[in-house]
Amino acid sequence: MNVTIDSAGRLVVPKSIREEAGLRPDVPLEIRCREGCVEIQPAARRVRRIRKGRISVAVPVAPGEPLENDTVRRVQGGLRGRRA
Repeated sequence: MNVTIDSAGRLVVPKSIREEAGLRPDVPLEIRCREGCVEIQPAARRVRRIRKGRISVAVPVAPGEPLENDTVRRVQGGLRGRRA
């Protein structure tokens, strides 16, 4: 899919791509150039860990939108096998 950048440096990310990437209005984004490619993704949310019984739970430092289930599952999968 081709898009163009306007004279002010803005570009429109097509709706289908925004939805697939989970990009919503007013969500802070990280943007960087890596190996000649521009990468855009939602900015990491700051969290703190608290104990709930025998497990640690991540709680957002600043209020915001609740985490979506697929995000939680992806993070849990990445943490499997790692110790706190």
